[in-house]
Amino acid sequence: MNEREYLNQPSFSIAAVERDTGLAKDTLRVWEKRYNFPEPHRDAYGERLYPIEQVEKLRVIKRLMDNGHRPGKIIPLSIQELGELAEASSAGSRVSVPADSLDELKGYMDMIKRHDVDDFRQKMSRLVLSMGLRRFVVEVVAPMNGMVGDAWARGYFEIFEEHIYTETIQVVLRNSISTVSTSRSLPRVLLTTLPSELHGLGLLMAECVFAMEGAQCISLGTQTPIYDIVRASETQKVDIVALSFSAVQSSQGVLDSISELRAKLPERTEIWCGGASSALRKRGATTFTLLSSLNDITDSIDDWKRRNAHRYN
Repeated sequence: MNEREYLNQPSFSIAAVERDTGLAKDTLRVWEKRYNFPEPHRDAYGERLYPIEQVEKLRVIKRLMDNGHRPGKIIPLSIQELGELAEASSAGSRVSVPADSLDELKGYMDMIKRHDVDDFRQKMSRLVLSMGLRRFVVEVVAPMNGMVGDAWARGYFEIFEEHIYTETIQVVLRNSISTVSTSRSLPRVLLTTLPSELHGLGLLMAECVFAMEGAQCISLGTQTPIYDIVRASETQKVDIVALSFSAVQSSQGVLDSISELRAKLPERTEIWCGGASSALRKRGATTFTLLSSLNDITDSIDDWKRRNAHRYN
């Protein structure tokens, strides 16, 4: 590619790349020196500019790193090789889906790819009514999340198409959960994420299952500081603080933050954590209850009720 073609490409500042990929500016600079990638151009002021194809490769690299791959091993690979590796890496962790259901899910994926937003939303709304909220979350949304993530990693989905999916599903779930009759039964569950966690779809899915199991749900949304979680837990007299962590939250900092929260909460208030973050599975869950899947919520609530049976008498 000559200089003129290079300059005519869409390009992004280092701050924009950091926001888009989740890779810190310092990390990008280190990789540039250590691995000769990325290879940004410089503008008239000497600032780095990253062409779109490099940003796309960085997105896939970040997803693979979240799944445990080391940067030194994957950065030299081509975008095609990275896509193949991403697909292979996710194959073992996908939710098992019957063949006939898989074909239906692929059809919904095609609707997103065709940008049939209204048709997709209407189809999802009809499925909630026919299947029930709990089955819809477990059997449709959970596997589709993995399929959308794979499609993005392979370059089949654009970022905006992933956002269309996420926002549509959130609207459908919020509308559905608003129709679930509230009760005063226990436990009282506070749902949120820590400040470093931007993703809220997993949290909303968990809220749906908690609500269908009869729990009283108080949602704070995403990115709540630890101090505010503690204060909300006190004022709302909650029994459980439920936290969601996406795959991008894979550092030791996750466990440190949970430990800090544990130290500040009353002993009777339990912490339950779920999501795709590998950090949750790095060591024994001594300070929190690990929810490995949405189905674990039911068993964990049943166990909580057995341990707190005296509160129902």
